[in-house]
Amino acid sequence: MSIFGKIMGAIFGTKADAATPGTTAPAGSADAAPASTGGAAAPTVDVTPILDKAVAAKGEKLDWRRSIVDLMKALDIDSSLSARKELAKELGYTGDTNDSASMNIWLHKQVMAKLAANGGKVPDDLKS
Repeated sequence: MSIFGKIMGAIFGTKADAATPGTTAPAGSADAAPASTGGAAAPTVDVTPILDKAVAAKGEKLDWRRSIVDLMKALDIDSSLSARKELAKELGYTGDTNDSASMNIWLHKQVMAKLAANGGKVPDDLKS
C-alpha cells in the first residue's frame, strides 16, 4: 500500500484503503460511497478531531497542523526521511528531495489538499 494510502486509511478507515489504490484515484469515487445512498456523495470526514485524538493518544507534543513528520507519527506511519521521499515521489514532488525542509512543507500542503479532495474536512488555514 502507498504511504498516502496508509494516511488515508488511518484517517478515513479501512474503506479508504480500497478506494485509493494509487494517488491518482480519488477516495470519493464509487468505492467510497455506499450503494444505498441513492447517488448521494460520501459523508465528509472531519480530520481535525481524528488527528487531535491520535496526537493525544501518543502522549507527546506533536504538531500535525504544521509538520508532516508529526502527522505521520501521530498516525503510526513511518516518518523517516526515506518514507517521506517515497511519499514525495507518490505525490509528484519535482523539487530536490535532499532539501528536506522544502520537501516537508510541500508534502504537508499536498497531504492536506489531497485529504480535502478525497472527502476530508480540513481546516481552511491548512488548505493552501
